[in-house]
Amino acid sequence: MKKILLALFLFFASTSAQAALVTKEIPYQDGDVKLTGYLAYDDSIKTPMPGILVIHEWWGYNDYVKMRAQMLAKLGYVAFAVNMYGTGVIANNPDEAKKLSEPFYNDRKMMRTRALAGMAVLTSQPMVDKSNLGVIGYCFGGTVALELARGGTEAKGIVSFHGGLSTPLLAQKGDIKAPVLALNGADDKFVSDKEKQTFRKEMTDAGVNFKSIEYPGATHAFTNPQATEIGQKFNMPIAYNKEADEKSWAEMRSFFAEVFKK
Repeated sequence: MKKILLALFLFFASTSAQAALVTKEIPYQDGDVKLTGYLAYDDSIKTPMPGILVIHEWWGYNDYVKMRAQMLAKLGYVAFAVNMYGTGVIANNPDEAKKLSEPFYNDRKMMRTRALAGMAVLTSQPMVDKSNLGVIGYCFGGTVALELARGGTEAKGIVSFHGGLSTPLLAQKGDIKAPVLALNGADDKFVSDKEKQTFRKEMTDAGVNFKSIEYPGATHAFTNPQATEIGQKFNMPIAYNKEADEKSWAEMRSFFAEVFKK
């Protein structure tokens, strides 16, 4: 499995010989909850860099989200992979993942607060251009990213990869200040067509600058190369889709290039 992640990383992260990737884990807290996040950036870049918050899937803070942080760092961003569950807390099966993520789905304000604790770590890094911040999230993390948008985050752009789109706290006019990019699989059994339609109406009614893309043939978790094996192991309708993964990453790259340029 690590070989698959390494191959994906090498595919996306073509870099110059001058690149000097720095990665480190950073302990932090949200109230009494101890957390550990993952910082990645290119130390060869001496000017302030845009910062991007990376939010994990419902499995928790693992190697996959760290890999994505490294990939962003190779693009010239400072990336910080947050931890939503607590230091050392990882789900090993869907039941555990549901138990860990459910409290956040039931309390969206807690969801936002926990993610913002990570944003505080990101913005405290001296190499971060605090006027250019972004957020990306996968699956559960995509839902969290959209909640940060609804909460009026200071970020300039929000990207959700195969994230849940519904919320009990619908955005109102003026709530969302950042452009939003939602990237979903057309065959995602966890995000219904009705949910997608409701989300698009919410964004439209709230006057949000948003783009919603569906990838034909892609299911839930289409960006994660481990998804096919996990789906077979736990009888879940998830699978990796290389084409959708590459296209969605390219879409995100163009999105941030545009919003940070502005």
